[in-house]
Amino acid sequence: MEEKARLFLQKFVQEFPVVLEKDQPLPASPQSRRVSEEELQGESLELGLRLLSSRDAPTGLSALLCRAALTRLLTNDLSPFHCSREAEPEDGEEEVLFQSEGVQRVFINKMIEVALEWNQDPPTLPPFTFQCGVHAIKNGRRKMEDKHVLLSEFNQLFGMEDGVRRAYYAVFDGHAGVDAATFAATHLHVNLSRQGALQSSPGSALKAAFKHTDDMFRSKAQRERLRSGSTGVVVLIHDQELTVAWLGDSQALLVREGQEVVLMEPHKPEREDEKQRIEGLGGCVTFMGCWRVNGTYAVSRAIGDFDQKPYVSPDADSSTVRLQGDEDYVLLACDGFFDAVQPSEVPQLVMGALQELPLPEGAAEARPDSGMGQTVAQKLVASAKEAGSSDNITVLLVFLRPLLELASATGGRCGAPQTPAEAAPSQEEAET
Repeated sequence: MEEKARLFLQKFVQEFPVVLEKDQPLPASPQSRRVSEEELQGESLELGLRLLSSRDAPTGLSALLCRAALTRLLTNDLSPFHCSREAEPEDGEEEVLFQSEGVQRVFINKMIEVALEWNQDPPTLPPFTFQCGVHAIKNGRRKMEDKHVLLSEFNQLFGMEDGVRRAYYAVFDGHAGVDAATFAATHLHVNLSRQGALQSSPGSALKAAFKHTDDMFRSKAQRERLRSGSTGVVVLIHDQELTVAWLGDSQALLVREGQEVVLMEPHKPEREDEKQRIEGLGGCVTFMGCWRVNGTYAVSRAIGDFDQKPYVSPDADSSTVRLQGDEDYVLLACDGFFDAVQPSEVPQLVMGALQELPLPEGAAEARPDSGMGQTVAQKLVASAKEAGSSDNITVLLVFLRPLLELASATGGRCGAPQTPAEAAPSQEEAET
């Protein structure tokens, strides 16, 4: 992995031998035209990780490089990039906004500066943790409104050195537009890193991060006149524990020795306690092709959907399980998957996909870049589509045991490993 990082840095500094000039176009476009001071960290990290991923950077190096560049950015005087004053907000406090392109040019230049330094003395990369597989398709919908996040190097991205190993994974399912899902995928993990309770109570920290992300999105929605919402499910693996937090009907499922382990109960309007909560607030739950809150949204909890707050709640639930060492994987997916595939069907579907994998002869453990995890995710997405799902579908698998160990245990075929072309996503796959 160190050799791959060294080769990447050489290639990167060949592409960017000097910092960008003011009139040079950015190599990646910022998500937003303007960002608030609180949004700056998440937007910068998202841009940096996207830029590096598009150039096939090792994920550990990407996390370290983005962290170093962000640290330098935040010491800069960014006042030249202040936007003109906005209309007075409702709380009377002026919101400071930055012109995003100018700030992100500074951020990218900090990345280039760090890369030039590290090209001479590369950093030590974090050890490889979990192999993952993800596949996402627009399916029969007009637009893709799902987003997902894979962040095995959570600690490295946020400079956390408390001795607790952490990995973060999330799926967000947007509705009435992708803005809320995009915002959550950009900022929720940043908000989690800022929670003082993260070390002592990860579940409480995740719930607080969901709520704060909703509050932040409210400001952006008012500023930019956005109307959208997003369900979400997040898994945080911290040492020997796994914590899941969720809003709405996206779900996470743990499989241990081929058996389903229930982690959560999705929030749906027809769930009796959700129905009682909504009606207690003066709302109603009605059936209009599916169960809906006040005849509008088919979700009872979400980020955004401010026209239906508080009936559509921003309050997440969480649960934590102790990892025993015999877990196979955890699966995160949106309702486009789980509306067509029952949780009890997942272990058999994954086993079938593993049995079809071409395994390299004599291999002892899975390579991080093998593409096998993605192949399994693709087969699960195909199963949901064949079962009748026309919704956006996102499936994210985090393997808690070496993938080749699992595949060998299920009788996977021996043969040549997949080539990159064979493992490539279909044209339907959504942007990461």
